[in-house]
Amino acid sequence: MAVLVIFLALGLLMLLAYRGYPVILFAPVLAVLAAVLSGLPLLPTYTEVFMVKAVAYVKLYFPIFLLGAIFGKVMDDSGAACSIARGLTRRFGGRQAILAVVLTCAVLTYGGVSLFVVAFAVYPFAAALFREADIPKRLIPAAITLGSFTFTMDSLPGTPQIQNIIPTSYFKTTSFAAPITGITGAFLIAVIGLWWLHRRKNKLMSNGEGYGDHTLNEPAIAEDENLPAIWLSVIPLILVLGGNALFTYVVLPGWYPETLLKQYEGLDIDQVLGVWALILALVFGIAFAIVLQWYYRRKSAVGADKVLVKPGLSRTLTAGATGSLLAIMNTASEVGFGNVIASLPGFKSLADFLLTMKTSPLISEALSINVLAGITGSASGGMSIALDTMGAKYLAWAQSAGIDPELLHRIASMAAGGMDSLPHNGAVITLLAICGLTHRQSYPDIFAVTVIKTLVVPVVIVFSMMTGLV
Repeated sequence: MAVLVIFLALGLLMLLAYRGYPVILFAPVLAVLAAVLSGLPLLPTYTEVFMVKAVAYVKLYFPIFLLGAIFGKVMDDSGAACSIARGLTRRFGGRQAILAVVLTCAVLTYGGVSLFVVAFAVYPFAAALFREADIPKRLIPAAITLGSFTFTMDSLPGTPQIQNIIPTSYFKTTSFAAPITGITGAFLIAVIGLWWLHRRKNKLMSNGEGYGDHTLNEPAIAEDENLPAIWLSVIPLILVLGGNALFTYVVLPGWYPETLLKQYEGLDIDQVLGVWALILALVFGIAFAIVLQWYYRRKSAVGADKVLVKPGLSRTLTAGATGSLLAIMNTASEVGFGNVIASLPGFKSLADFLLTMKTSPLISEALSINVLAGITGSASGGMSIALDTMGAKYLAWAQSAGIDPELLHRIASMAAGGMDSLPHNGAVITLLAICGLTHRQSYPDIFAVTVIKTLVVPVVIVFSMMTGLV
């Protein structure tokens, strides 16, 4: 019965999300419902578990969400994201439309642009390419998912996405942890994912299905829009990636003297290094993107009448900051939901089972994070809960087994991006809305890409353990 309560709450949350109801509202409702059904008091559970954990998540990661959203919005309004998307999609053309979309999303995501902004930036060009090649539109969300929500989100070393930053605080690692493992996993996910999408494309088209007659959110691309050159547009991405490495390994480790750091009780430089490095790298990327926006907005303003004038800096920063609030509050709400679930008797039984498994700590970690990511519908939320409750035990278990903490980091990140993409996942809901499609039309292929990602994790674990490479 205790375990059944967990699945009841999760099932209701998925159903409501599937029908378009806001997760930020119903996550606390269903969390306290599960608590009451499990015999816990309603109000104390809400204020002392749900809210406390949600607020703690905001405290830790709000700077990353804020700067990431602003960076993405500045890249969008400066025309840099559009320039990269247009350049890459034109380079590959309609015959390689799926590869073009996946690669464009991968470049933007690995460069630090937030997942939501990537979807907005790439979708118009993806729709144009798919329409030109008469490829079923229903595959666009899965192609964007493969390029944005999988290997560049958490597998490739150095990716500045939050899913790769969270483990640094628990295992005292950096965002470049276990590079060989990460690159191996990323390669497998990309290759198998592309194989699946091309197989689906061929099957659907052989059955006579084409792009289809769609009217909802069909984009129109302004061909005369004044955009920066693609080589200029990638500089902010390079600044974020290069700056992240520079601050992680060269600048920050010896930047502050130990006597100064001792004034802050409980501060461990190894636990905050990854967050600090990414904050500074994003600031540099934002600064350069702002210069692009100012210059190309000025050129647009004095150009032909057909050219659209891009929004001013104040509107861009406001939109980015506002967007970050919705993103982090949605995730924090899911974190609160997951922590309430983690406090229930049924989950304690499950956690004890995972920690007492006669297997590798990597397998146990991957399973627990996948379960929680699925429950919360959030990769970062599920991983935060799992590492909050079991991170220290996994670290001690791994050290006793002679396993490098960097491998714990990489497996945690990759596992978080597995079954998080269930129907109630906020990114999935937003992506489908952007594309003007429904769960019924496109979710099966999104789920297939997610399953591929999930199945690659144990393969990578076995590879790492057999070769000893990290």
